[in-house]
Amino acid sequence: MTPLSDAERFARLRLARTDRVGPVAFSQLLQRFGSAVRAVEALPELVRRSGRDGYALPSVDRVEAELAAGERVGARLILLGDADYPDMLAVVDPPPPLLWTRGDASLLSRPSVGVVGARIASAGGQRIARGLSQQLGEAGHVVVSGLARGIDAAAHQGALPTGTVAVLGGGVDDIYPSENADLYRQIVEAGCIVSESPVGARAQARDFPRRNRIISGLSRGVIV
Repeated sequence: MTPLSDAERFARLRLARTDRVGPVAFSQLLQRFGSAVRAVEALPELVRRSGRDGYALPSVDRVEAELAAGERVGARLILLGDADYPDMLAVVDPPPPLLWTRGDASLLSRPSVGVVGARIASAGGQRIARGLSQQLGEAGHVVVSGLARGIDAAAHQGALPTGTVAVLGGGVDDIYPSENADLYRQIVEAGCIVSESPVGARAQARDFPRRNRIISGLSRGVIV
């Protein structure tokens, strides 16, 4: 696989952050124009000819600010087309255009199982989730979950020694709920934090279906 050039990487991030360009439109534009650089160049004229409003490219300054924010928190940007973009996620239809990561991004390419469940969970339920995740880890699987309170947090705790991935709805620096701040720090040290959202973004309700799609996309199976 030929590495993406710096210009192509910048253009892919810019295209992914364009208003009304979601993963479907992103994939279609790449296919049509062959590269994000050409897609970004063509988009204003394409919009003008179609008479559609709302496809506003973000400014270069805005994209540079997102990259700088990622650098400040020690995050790494993995783009669709990078050699280390997870194979399992690449076959999702359509795949996320990008991932921000903190921690060990190599975990994203290991065999994984999702473990998710209720936020308001009994002590017994959390104990089962921790034990199951520990056993999955000992059997060679990375445990993927969403860092929510309850079952998600218990799953991460059980898998910390063997490898766990936390997929967030907000940016990779958005610790939610705040009670999981210590667990978040442990995952940064021993696992991987992942988000499709811009660094600094706070999670909103619409972000969680996208978050869940990444959890399932990374996983060979999901235990609920």
